[in-house]
This record gives sequence, structure tokens and C-alpha cells, in this order.
Amino acid sequence: MKNIQFLEFGDTAGLVEELAERIGDLLKKGIEARGQASLAVSGGSTPIPLFEALSEVELEWKKVSITLVDERWVAPDEQDSNERLVRQHLLQGQAAEARFVGMKTPDASARAGETPCAAALSRIPWPLDLLILGMGNDGHTASLFPGADALQEAVSMDSDKLCISISPSHAPHERMTLTLPAILNSRRIILHLTGEQKREVYAQACKDEPPEEMPIRYILNQNQIPVAVYWAP
Repeated sequence: MKNIQFLEFGDTAGLVEELAERIGDLLKKGIEARGQASLAVSGGSTPIPLFEALSEVELEWKKVSITLVDERWVAPDEQDSNERLVRQHLLQGQAAEARFVGMKTPDASARAGETPCAAALSRIPWPLDLLILGMGNDGHTASLFPGADALQEAVSMDSDKLCISISPSHAPHERMTLTLPAILNSRRIILHLTGEQKREVYAQACKDEPPEEMPIRYILNQNQIPVAVYWAP
């Protein structure tokens, strides 16, 4: 795990301030170098304060494309939608001008939506400048859940898919998730964690044990992309 930097903060406010500034700097550098920048974010409650801080960062947001790491197959205005979360907390203020590319399509199932979702994602500048991951207490990240039906296909480095439908065995909703090759098609990855329990889970994930038992290990065990872990109690 030579590519991992662990950054510990005394509280969530300090983490959010530092991380929002770093994300802004990375996106600015992307715009300066390539005329545009791209960012993929995760859902859940943990990133909400970060989204709100990031939305006020001064940046040429109209040159930034934002997408999701994964999405539940629900309507974009439903409570469980990651798109709703991003629109409500990130695509506000300064960041309202950013281009957002969602994963949910009008298709009845995530499987049926794979092709149109991939087509939309393909129009984002790749590799991504930055990808922000979370981690569940079971060691899942994105929608790469242990025991999920399509996990092995989703983490195959031989796959040319950007996204894949997946159904967790112990979580609600069919999902669409970036595949492992797509996640690793990023210049940097940030793992954003809060709470003592997540630190314990992270310590377990750092052990040299089968990655399919805790899929975050697919990220932690690779040496292709640098990973910065941001943690606060």
C-alpha cells in the first residue's frame, strides 16, 4: 500500500475545509492544463458538508464535469437518489454552473440502462481529475458490495465497461456503479471517512485478505493511482 496517504483530522469541520480546498486546487490545475476538469463523487450522508463547502469554492465551474461513482435505480427526485443529493448540496452557489452527468436513465432497470448510461459517461473528460469514494461498514465502496451478483465482472480489469448494473445482497435497490477499471481511470482517488467505526473498518480492510470480502481492498491494494484517505472522528 505504498500509494496511500492517511490524513487524520481532529474534527469533521477541519477535514471538510482542507478537503474542499484541495479538491478546488486539483480542479483548477486540471482546467489550467487541459481546459476542463472532471470529478466523480459518492452519495450518502458523509459528503454533505463537503459538498456544501465545495459549492462555494471560487472556480470556473462551467468547465467542470461532475458525475457519480454509483447510483441507486430510483427516480432522481426520490430520497434515496444520489443525483438528488448532489443537486441539493453541491450544484448550488458557485458550483451551479458545473455540468452534471447523472447515471439514472429512463430505463426500467439498471441492466437495461447500462448502454445509455455508459454513453453519457463517455462524454465526460477521462481520465477523471479526481474521484471521491466512501466506504460502508461491510467494506463496500461505490456499489461494489461483497457477495453482489456481478461483483467479479465489475472488478475485472479486463472489462472495457465504464459502468455495470449490480444488485447488493443486503442493501435496497438495484444499482449502477462505475467498474473498477473506470474508478482507476482517475488521476487521484480520495477516500473520505468519518467516525471511529469507519477507522476500524479501514484497519481491517488494510489486512492482506481476499479483496472480494471487502471490495475497498481493490482500491487500497492497487499501485496504479495514488489514494489519499481523509479521516476525522
